[in-house]
Amino acid sequence: MDTSRRRGILFVAQVAVALGLLALVWRVVDGGEALRLLADAHIGWALAAVFTLSLQIVLSALRWRITAAQLGITLSARTAIKEYYLSQIINQSLPGGVLGDAGRAVRAKSQAGLLASGQAVVLERLAGQLGLLLVLAVAFSVTLSVPGGLSWPGWLAWSVAGLLALAVLLPFLLAASARLLPPRARDFLIALGETARHALTARNVWGAQLALGLATALTNIAGVVWCARALGIDLPFGVAMAIVPLILFTMLIPITVSGWGLREGAAVVTFPLAGLSATEGLATSVAFGVVLIIIALPGLWFLRPSAHQVKR
Repeated sequence: MDTSRRRGILFVAQVAVALGLLALVWRVVDGGEALRLLADAHIGWALAAVFTLSLQIVLSALRWRITAAQLGITLSARTAIKEYYLSQIINQSLPGGVLGDAGRAVRAKSQAGLLASGQAVVLERLAGQLGLLLVLAVAFSVTLSVPGGLSWPGWLAWSVAGLLALAVLLPFLLAASARLLPPRARDFLIALGETARHALTARNVWGAQLALGLATALTNIAGVVWCARALGIDLPFGVAMAIVPLILFTMLIPITVSGWGLREGAAVVTFPLAGLSATEGLATSVAFGVVLIIIALPGLWFLRPSAHQVKR
């Protein structure tokens, strides 16, 4: 079977999974009520979500620019933002949510090679996930310890604690396991760790990486909060800091298109922790997904053949 046919089958399968999950969630909760909430959305809060999540794209592009510079790839702010918008429209359109990022790496390879450009993209995305993890860790700790915080069910509290513990221990586990690998694999892992350290935690960039990682995490969370308020749902920002990262992490699982279905299922599970209904979680997640499509639309302009070349 040729590559194009395999990709076509994968695309159809992932669309089917997304639609199946959405249909399941729609039946489990009151889908009609969710649709009514969406139909009555407040345009002002919806525009606030569009603005905030558009800002998140710009901040992510600047983070990529800093990361790439550490690996010998010079990008102007304008080029980084253009390329990030292009990757977003592709990620929103195709399964897995990573093909647009792969395109960024390919188009930026001329200065330092495909390996370095690929590492810059991967490490930039990693920095964004680390920002979300840090916000989740703080909010989870606070909501567990402060009276009147979220009522975490045991299975979810242990799952979150395990996720955070794994994130802390993973670098040490990788370092320990490197000793058991063949020499070439060990050398590759050590080199990758050094590259990550240089790109993310070197003295000249760690402050900017931390600030941008937290800023993109908080703008994503704010986007969800504004989407909720557009539907007349009061999702406190402090509570959202604890549950929204869990919702967003499900979008990393590459079995649907742009996280559709998985994100809605996670929202249905986590919104009741905040005293909100599963239906409100479904409606908010759908609104958030629609806003993500809207903010990616400027990327259509950069799909022109003349716009594909990455310049310094």
